[in-house]
Amino acid sequence: MFKMYGFWRSAAAFRVRAALNLKGLAVEETMIDLDAGEQNAPAFLAVNPAAAVPALFVDGGPPLTQSLAILEYLEELYPEPPLLPAGARDRARVRALALSFAADHHPLIVPRVRRHLAAAFGVGHTDWVRHWFREGLAQGEARLAGDPAVGRFCHGDSPTIADLCLMSHVTGAQGFQILPADYPTIDRIFNACMEIDAFARAAPLRQPGAPR
Repeated sequence: MFKMYGFWRSAAAFRVRAALNLKGLAVEETMIDLDAGEQNAPAFLAVNPAAAVPALFVDGGPPLTQSLAILEYLEELYPEPPLLPAGARDRARVRALALSFAADHHPLIVPRVRRHLAAAFGVGHTDWVRHWFREGLAQGEARLAGDPAVGRFCHGDSPTIADLCLMSHVTGAQGFQILPADYPTIDRIFNACMEIDAFARAAPLRQPGAPR
């Protein structure tokens, strides 16, 4: 069994949790309360100096961090079911879509950025967060709508790393009352993802510590 530090509301932990479920890999997750600042405790900084989740422990070795790196690791060691397509160009397309959500937009809305905006510049974070969620959805919709490579999911008819990143972005946006229905291609793909038990079980609101 894998062990992981996560947080119920973390989009990055959501991606990894769903990937583990898809590949049938059991994980024991310990929640680090990002809202309470537990990620800044010395004990956790010794695990990940970036004060971020997830951190995945494998075979007693040092933790793996950064969700996309973890997803690639899982794909290499546990290739079934595949989360990357076979062709090099197709893999590049899936990675680009994943990065558009996980690297271009997600870093702008994480708690440490929002807190710094408020503390250093007196900027209210809600409008900021909603802006970047909408930007990610709008850009994703523009890339996916009408693309012949899109099937039931971002790439064909099986979920990939791109879908893991899309669904975590959409779930975060919903928390700020942004409706995915305004982005029909993304909304359709998101709903297809959440019909899969492995995704649904990984959803933030089904994790320990989430509001009931």
